Amino acid sequence: MKERLLFYTYPSCTSCRKTKKWLKENNVDFEERHLFKETPTVEELKEILKITTEGVEEILAKRSRSFKNLNLDVENLTVNELLALMNKEPKLLRRPLITNGKKLIVGFDKSGLNNLKQKKNAFQMNVS
Repeated sequence: MKERLLFYTYPSCTSCRKTKKWLKENNVDFEERHLFKETPTVEELKEILKITTEGVEEILAKRSRSFKNLNLDVENLTVNELLALMNKEPKLLRRPLITNGKKLIVGFDKSGLNNLKQKKNAFQMNVS
């Protein structure tokens, strides 16, 4: 069974372009989803949240202009309210987001990408 790698991206994002280039150069198959045109559903965001190591902090772009313009105290929101907000306002998500459903990579993280590739290669060798 082939593992599906989802790559949530935005074309004008430098980190997204670097990540996409790395994925292609390393022959990693992925499904690309435009973050603003194919925004993750609340359910997809819940699944992503389950595999974070730092919770919402890991995927919420607190330094973004969009976040600052909201003038919100996220501590006063429930997780469901935050997920609904990120679904409605995808600019609040850090990018890119790359997931295989078990691991999550946020931003251009070369070591994370290398680990993902090594695990994929090890899996393929065991199946062969």
